[in-house]
Formats: sequence, structure tokens, C-alpha cells
Amino acid sequence: MSPTPNELRDIAKIIRRDVLTMILESGSGHVGGSLSAADILTALYWGGMRVNPEMPQWEDRDRFVLSKAHASPALYAALARRGYFDVKELMTFRKHKSMLQGFPDMQRTPGIDASVGSPGQGLSITNGIAMAAKRDEKTFRVYCLMGDGEAHEGQVWEAAMTAAHHGLDNVCAIMDRNMMMGDGSTEDIVALSPLVDKWRTFNWHVIEVDGHNIDQILAACSEAGTVKGRPTLVHARTVKGKGVPFMENKPEWHDRKVTEELYEEAMKALS
Repeated sequence: MSPTPNELRDIAKIIRRDVLTMILESGSGHVGGSLSAADILTALYWGGMRVNPEMPQWEDRDRFVLSKAHASPALYAALARRGYFDVKELMTFRKHKSMLQGFPDMQRTPGIDASVGSPGQGLSITNGIAMAAKRDEKTFRVYCLMGDGEAHEGQVWEAAMTAAHHGLDNVCAIMDRNMMMGDGSTEDIVALSPLVDKWRTFNWHVIEVDGHNIDQILAACSEAGTVKGRPTLVHARTVKGKGVPFMENKPEWHDRKVTEELYEEAMKALS
């Protein structure tokens, strides 16, 4: 039975709490972008994607690429809560010999479909997986979660052209549009707007959603599955640091140590 909307919201809250606990335990980690992505990951792993945690290498599963690789705490929490590995493993995040390193590694971690790290490369990897699926006449879909700061990278737009040129309708990219980077607003650094118009000009089918509304994200994934002949971008408007008031829309919380005192305050906000 699929989780109810209230249950999905509770799962997203648990993922946010896990993110904070992991970063407190490790002493480092990217918190703001992990919190902004929690609802998107909840929607994907509890309904948007076809997956089976009991068979992580199931050939016909949908694939997922975390292009915004610094948000690995949120992905690890989602995978653990979905049943890919023991939740206790989350406390080993970024520790020596842990399978949960700072950036996802498909050779170490169950449920990881692509090893990622440098910004801007995930969509190219997504395209490669999708092309292979087309060649092999496979019906699985490939999802890619991108940060909006990545759109400053030229490789993103090369990959966007490539996906459209090859008609990769099995690609669904999701843009976590929190409008914040470690150095400040994306619009102050190099303006991206009108970002939606840019993707449409590149011949992508674009769906705009509230990135913290799980129902809207699920509906967008469903719509993307009906699109033929071109890839889909889900433009998800989000808030960096979502759920923790003193972190929300604060670029300094892109990557910052969480103290015990701030941890307690954040956990109260997520209770």
C-alpha cells in the first residue's frame, strides 16, 4: 500500500532530522541543500520511481543520479529509510572506511546508481544511462536531481542539448531551485532567470512545481512518463534549509558545522 500524503510528509521530516543528526555526528556536511531536497527525494523513492530495495540491482528499476552530490546526506537518509541498508549506517557518514562518503559512490553503497561529485556532470551521466536503455530496448526511466547553481556550468547546457537532440523521453531532470549557493544568491552571482524559458528553448518539456509539495512532485513524475520525443525538466521551487527557520534562505548554511546547541534548536523545529 502506498503511503498517504500525511505519511509522506512525516517521512520527509524524518529525513531532515536524519540529515541534521548525520552532520552533527560527522562534524561536517552540506545541510542547506540537503534539507531543500528532502521532499523531492521522498516523492521519488516512495512513489515517483519504480524501485525495489530488496533487489538494488534489479535490471528494470528506474535509475537515479544525484547531480547535486553535496546533498548526499538526504539521499543516504532516504535510502536507509526506504530499506536499502540499516539506518544505523547513517551515523558513519563521512567516517573512515564508511560506505557513506561525502559524495555518493556506486561501488560502496546499495541503491546508488552513479558515482558523482563535481557539479554539472550528473545530467551527462543521466543521458548516457538513458541512451543505453534506449539501445537495449529497456523501459526504465532515469531521474536526475540537479542544483540550480549547477546551471552556471556549461556542461549542463551541452547535456541539455544532447538529451533533446536524441529525444531522450526517458530522462526526467529535477531542478532544486532554492536560489542559493555557498557564496550567495544564484541571481547575484550569475543570473539564471528566466531559467524555465531557457529549458523550454532547449526543447525540454517543463513542469513547474512547489518543491515542498509532494503531491505536485508525484504528479509531475507521472506527467513526465507520458511525454514522448523529448526529455522533461521538473522546475521545483524550494527553500534552502527548509524546515529549520534559522537556516532557511541563508547561504552560510550551504556547508557548515552544526553545534549541539543549534542541533537541539533545529530538531525542535522539526518535531
